[in-house]
Amino acid sequence: MTYSSLLFMYGFLPVSLVVYRITPVRLKNMSLLILSMIFCIMDSLRLLEFMIVCTVINYLDGILIDRFRSRKIVPEVILITGILFNAIIFFMFRTDFPDIFRDRLKIPDVFFPVGVSFVTLTAISYITDIYRRCIRAETDIVKFSLYMMMFPLIIIRPVIRYNTFRRMLNDRKTTLSDVGTGFKIFVKGLTEKVIAGDIMYMMYKSVISVDIWEMSVVNAWLGMTAYMLSLYFTLSGIADMGKGIGYCYGFRFPNCFNYPVFSNSIKDFYYNWNIQIVYWFRRYIAKPLYELCGNRMYRKIILIVVWCCIGMWYRFDINGVIFGGITGVAVVSERYIRKFRILKITGIIYTYVITIISMVFLSGENITGSVNYLLVILGGNSIFADSMTLYLLKYYLVPLIVCTYCATNLFRSMVMRSGKNYIKTAIETVSPVITLLMLIICTALITYTGSSEFHLLRL
Repeated sequence: MTYSSLLFMYGFLPVSLVVYRITPVRLKNMSLLILSMIFCIMDSLRLLEFMIVCTVINYLDGILIDRFRSRKIVPEVILITGILFNAIIFFMFRTDFPDIFRDRLKIPDVFFPVGVSFVTLTAISYITDIYRRCIRAETDIVKFSLYMMMFPLIIIRPVIRYNTFRRMLNDRKTTLSDVGTGFKIFVKGLTEKVIAGDIMYMMYKSVISVDIWEMSVVNAWLGMTAYMLSLYFTLSGIADMGKGIGYCYGFRFPNCFNYPVFSNSIKDFYYNWNIQIVYWFRRYIAKPLYELCGNRMYRKIILIVVWCCIGMWYRFDINGVIFGGITGVAVVSERYIRKFRILKITGIIYTYVITIISMVFLSGENITGSVNYLLVILGGNSIFADSMTLYLLKYYLVPLIVCTYCATNLFRSMVMRSGKNYIKTAIETVSPVITLLMLIICTALITYTGSSEFHLLRL
């Protein structure tokens, strides 16, 4: 079950809010945990089993690290064991090679736990912070279970540290105003996913439906731009839906995306693209390696390697490595380019070109297909435009322009810079009407198409 399903929006979510509201304060954590378990079961019983196993093992791992922290070597062994467990979980469900493990554990081939990448990163950050003495191990299994499997976090979550989550858990308050705000954030995310994300995905599918050697240059650029926007609105939309749901229960989760389009550097683009994931890799991989190596050249190599790891997090194959490598090399190169102040003039164009090239490898089914698509983008077919270009511009130009604008912070910046209160008041006045209208439109689209599934990446 996804956040954009009618069963969730008109069944599970309103019922869960009512149940949570009437639950006594001392039982609210348990109530939220039970609701999260029901959410997992509505997807599949296997998902609940998977989440329980991951939760219990990491819970015990954290307690053992905390209890034996004064012993030599023992905490290190426990930490490595916990990291290996989570790494195995990641590899088992993000790659195709460990069929023998799936067969031994009797895991169906069709089973893929949603959010497995986020769950493993969350767990590794928790046990690592305990080992570093940043936090103490959580002894309340209910609180820790909410950290691992609370349903607003279970699909795409901000990978927040446990001490941050614990403060939210202990200090949260929920009012009807918070529920209203959360509902608006939820519908905003739903609109991103169902309208913007799905329309851009349809445009991308239209482009790649043509044989690669008959594709024109313009079509290739339009298709990859549509893919980038569809990926952004899908990920950002689901993250916003989770954030809105969390808001209804008193949790103030940080943003996962911050309008990356029209950034004037690759660094700014990807540091606003998936904020929490980039921060996790910086904190838990790049920073420790930097501390071991003070040489500037080695640090640049480390940065590129870390970006390759980020690419492999998105997709665990050679395409993911190349995607991350291109991004890492661009980030390192920018430090030299900035000295000449070139990016102030051409930064947006440069960022767009590098982003599209890197997205070619993120989107391709295999390395051969990605290389062929890249050749087309560079003019390898000697076809600049064709009849399909007119079709794409006729049916998708307006949605493409609107989606591009919505992926930037231009509107928000314009409102903030105006400094006129009546503009903000007018927006707040019409906001409920727009929210209701968007909900009706999204509901109609989901009803018409049957579903709006997460069809780009298995995270």
